[in-house]
Amino acid sequence: MSRTDSTGRTDRTVDVLVVGAGPAGLALAARVVAAGAGRVEVLEREEEAGGVPRHCHHGGFGRPPLPWLPGPAYARRAVAAALAAGAVVRTGVTATGWAGPLALETTGPSGLERITARAVVLATGARERPRSARLVPGTRPAGVLTTGELQQSVHLHGRPVGRRAVVVGAEPVARHAVRTLRRSGTEVVAVLTEHARGTAVPGVPLLTATTVSELRGRGRLSGVAVRHRDGRSGVIACDTVVFTGDWIPEHELARRGGVPVDPGTLGPRVDAAFRTGTPGVFAVGNALHGVERAATAAAEGRAAAAPVLARLAGAPWPDAGPPLLVRAPLAWVTPNRVTAPARRPLLLRSAVPLTAPVVEVSQDGRLLWRRRFPGRVPAWRSLRLPPGWTARVDPAGGPVVVGTA
Repeated sequence: MSRTDSTGRTDRTVDVLVVGAGPAGLALAARVVAAGAGRVEVLEREEEAGGVPRHCHHGGFGRPPLPWLPGPAYARRAVAAALAAGAVVRTGVTATGWAGPLALETTGPSGLERITARAVVLATGARERPRSARLVPGTRPAGVLTTGELQQSVHLHGRPVGRRAVVVGAEPVARHAVRTLRRSGTEVVAVLTEHARGTAVPGVPLLTATTVSELRGRGRLSGVAVRHRDGRSGVIACDTVVFTGDWIPEHELARRGGVPVDPGTLGPRVDAAFRTGTPGVFAVGNALHGVERAATAAAEGRAAAAPVLARLAGAPWPDAGPPLLVRAPLAWVTPNRVTAPARRPLLLRSAVPLTAPVVEVSQDGRLLWRRRFPGRVPAWRSLRLPPGWTARVDPAGGPVVVGTA
C-alpha cells in the first residue's frame, strides 16, 4: 500500500524490509518470502545487488555440497534465488534515516520514500577501515586504497592501479589483494603486517612486526615509511599502497535509529535469534561483526528467517537478558546477549594471535563452560563456541563473561 504526501514523498508499507542485498540479506529474504511472509523488500544502495562477492573474482564462495564459485557467480546465484522466491530487490536505494521504530526514510530512483514495515532487518555488511581511520600520518596522495576500492577499480571499472604496490595486512584478504594487483599488471614489492607472523605470498617479501609510519608524496604516493618493532625504520618506494582487513560493521544506520551497538563488535547487539534491542528490528551477517565468509553470512540470514516469521505471527519481543562480554585479549563475541538458549555456535574473535587457548565462560563467578582449542588461532579467524552452555545462563544474573585461562 502506498500514498504520496504534499511534499512529494511516497509513504509505503511492507511486511519485511531488508536493508542490504548481500549474502545475508538475500538469503533471509528468499527464505521468509518463500514461507509466506507477504511483501518482502530488499534495499541496496549500490546499482547492483549481491554485496561484496560481486567484485571478488577469486573462487571459494559457497559451501559444499554446492560447487565453490567465483564471487560474481555466487552473487548472481543469491540474487536469482531471492527473486525466484518472490522477494522485491531494489537497487540504487539508500536508507537515509528513521521516521519511527520500524519506518525508514529512503531516497532512490523513485524519489523520497518512507517505508514502514512489520519487521526491519539490518544486513548492511562491513567495510575496511580507511587509511584515515588507521591514523597513518602524511598527505592525502593518490594511490592509497582499501581492498574493496582496489577490487572495484580493477574488476568493475577496469582502471589501472599503479606500477609498484605495498600491501598492508595479514588476513587472507591480503593474498587476494596481491592476486588482484598482479592481474592488473602491478608489481607487489612487499606485504607487511604488525603481527609477529603472517602468511607469505610466493614471490613477495613478507615483513612481519612492521607498521606503516607515514605516507610519502604529494599528488601521487611516492613511498611508505615503515617502522619495525625492533626500532629499525626505512622507506619502501611505491606508487600504491593497499590497506587490507581491519573490518568494522556498517553501523551508521543502526546508530541513527538508536539500535544498541555492542562495544566489541561495533555492530548491533543481538541475541541468538538475531533480535536487537529495538523491538521488531533484526540484524544479520557481517553487519554484526568483522568479516566472516559469505557462506557464514548467508547461513545467519537463513537462520534469522524463523525469528522474523515468529515476529510477524505476533511473538513477543524478549527482555534484554544478560550481556555477553569478553576479557582481553579477546576482542568480541556474537551473539552478545542471552535471552534464551542458543541453537547455533557463537563466534569469538581475539585481538591477537593465540596458541592453544583455553576459553572459559562464567557468570557471577560460576563456570559455565571451558575448553582448550588446539593449534594456532590467527587474529582474523573466529572460534566457534558450542551453544549448549547458554542453557545454564541465569536470565536474572549478571553479565556472562568470556575469557582465556
